[in-house]
Amino acid sequence: MAPRSYSQHGSGHSENGRASRRGSLLELLTFDRLIAGRLIHLIYWAGLAVIAMIAFTAVGAAVGLALKEPGNWQSYALALPTLVAGLLIAAALTLLWRAFCEFYVIVFRISDDLRALRLASDAEHAMRTRSQG
Repeated sequence: MAPRSYSQHGSGHSENGRASRRGSLLELLTFDRLIAGRLIHLIYWAGLAVIAMIAFTAVGAAVGLALKEPGNWQSYALALPTLVAGLLIAAALTLLWRAFCEFYVIVFRISDDLRALRLASDAEHAMRTRSQG
């Protein structure tokens, strides 16, 4: 039996919707099914939006420095490193944020894999006891 990741879980709906909803609610209340893996994707995109705002702020700061004294080459010389540093920081933040979120996705996938292994082991143990007894 192949281990199932959190994204492969069904929606919990079947022909008998009421029983399925009770089962889903019971899974959530007993922590048999984790929802944090799905939430991490939303958190990841929200973090990317914040990082994009930081990048736009860096561009705005560079443009502001360049337009502070129009025609002055010193303001342009100060704006270019500000722009480059701001965009490099935004790129580094994007990579760090991705690694941070991937770490948590991996932790929850390991949890799901361990749960699948436990269920397979329990099923195998039950089959052995039935065949022996």
